[in-house]
Amino acid sequence: MTTENIICGIDLGTTNSLITVWQDGKAHIIANSLGNHLTPSAVSLDDNDTIIVGQAAKERLTVHPDRTAINFKRLMGTNKEIKLGKRAFRAEELSAFVIRSLLQDAESYLGHKVTEAIITVPAYFNDAQRKATKVAGELAGIRVERLLNEPTAAAMAYGLHQQKNESRYLIFDLGGGTFDVSILEMFDGVMEVHASAGDNQLGGTDFTSVLAQHVLQQIDLKELDLNQKMLPPEFLQYLQIQAEKAKREICQSGSCELTIVWRDRSTRLQVTEETFEKVVEPLLDRLVLPIKTALRDAKLRVSDIDDIVLVGGATRMPCIKKLATRLFQRFPATGVDPDEVVAMGAGIQAGLKLRDAMLDDLVLTDVCPYTLGIEVAYGDSQKGGYFSPIIERNNYIPVSRVDRFSTISNFQKSIEINIYQGESPSVSDNIFLGKMDIKVPKAEAGQEQVDVRFTYDINGILEVIVTVVSTRESHQLIIEGNPGVLTQAEIAERLKALEAIKIHPRELQENLVLINRAERLYREHLGHARQQIGNLLANFNAVLDSQDPKAIIAARKQMTDILDQFEGDFTF
Repeated sequence: MTTENIICGIDLGTTNSLITVWQDGKAHIIANSLGNHLTPSAVSLDDNDTIIVGQAAKERLTVHPDRTAINFKRLMGTNKEIKLGKRAFRAEELSAFVIRSLLQDAESYLGHKVTEAIITVPAYFNDAQRKATKVAGELAGIRVERLLNEPTAAAMAYGLHQQKNESRYLIFDLGGGTFDVSILEMFDGVMEVHASAGDNQLGGTDFTSVLAQHVLQQIDLKELDLNQKMLPPEFLQYLQIQAEKAKREICQSGSCELTIVWRDRSTRLQVTEETFEKVVEPLLDRLVLPIKTALRDAKLRVSDIDDIVLVGGATRMPCIKKLATRLFQRFPATGVDPDEVVAMGAGIQAGLKLRDAMLDDLVLTDVCPYTLGIEVAYGDSQKGGYFSPIIERNNYIPVSRVDRFSTISNFQKSIEINIYQGESPSVSDNIFLGKMDIKVPKAEAGQEQVDVRFTYDINGILEVIVTVVSTRESHQLIIEGNPGVLTQAEIAERLKALEAIKIHPRELQENLVLINRAERLYREHLGHARQQIGNLLANFNAVLDSQDPKAIIAARKQMTDILDQFEGDFTF
């Protein structure tokens, strides 16, 4: 495999991930080994301690929930670990497995090794989350050329950067795990982001979870021989999957007759679109606040917006389209597949980075979506805990700001600089990013001062430089105290550990997906259907043992057709 200057665009999503490449004057989404554009952001560990990624891992959720992880994007930038069997992984490491799988698909398609990538992130990701995303790319073996905000990528995919007339757009981005709102203006080849707001803990999975909770409250658990106080994890995961299916069926047909099967028992429940909208109403209310915040920060009214663009698979829900239509008194734009639009934008950005002749020059401006500052003490009590902003939210980036602060005690030896992100006057309600201990000469209170400079770059990475005014000594921020950020030594150590872990071969994914899918359907069905699936699985394993390529291909097609019948008309 030769090496060329290739930069891929990666949409590292909560639910699904995609990879694109700029070729022949446009962005191409690269299909995975199963021929699909979407690769589920799921990772599982089999009994041989081999990592499984994507659809094959997702199929193991109900069968092996203790060995399978999803939704780990929400833990990016934290020190929380997810246990798979006896192993424990950080979110960056699980994300690295997904990125590595995408890269394998890209390299198989291109015939070249990929060494650089642009990765999209929610606009409202904080400093630690953005650094964790770059680390995930590094652990996967690539250099992350740039982090691109998802709403900005979506705007590029819609071709808004090619608009000749001055226009304002609101990007409504509801993905599997995050919600972002960005207001952009296009003029004279400039794409200017005026404001961004969002909620990193609100997405399509929350709508699924609320529906699953509703189902749990409505069904008679005694019919399933289950105790409300001791529900097995396997059942809860199964219920989540069934709720996801029901949600999608409701979106397509307006109602769903949900059948819950557990071991040798089953129960049914009818769920209508009206019922679904009622149970998710609190989540719909949460979507409104970031929209209002973005409009207020941009100093715009609803009537000033020329178009609304829906992004993210969760915007397929009719209740989301109704909400956007009601708020803006017009139908939103939905011309590009909401699951693919962010990845397409990342591919276009890769083309711009490569300075492709078929792309017009674009000046892209963005904003810092949150306020950054430090903890200070006020008043005679010298009590700390107060937040002093240095860079306020929705400043254009790159941006650099400096503020001067003084000592508060006589003969103070050092100043502790605690860095936070947030909008509350109290640091306890904001997000801690890191700290620095700066030594200062002993002097009377207020005599010694430090200049604290924050610099926020186009990748959303924060640099802090503290200079002691009297000595001119400067100190650059190294966030070693932040549990959400790995040090370079820790990255090297974890990279070495990941390289030793076996990953299931890409070329065997088709077989693995079928086996895991059959095991899931076996659990979901009863009686003759269960027996038929069991026989089918046994026969398929026997053909695999024969290692006859032609027989395996024929058996795989036959098994796929039969499993499709068991799945019904809906494929997820």
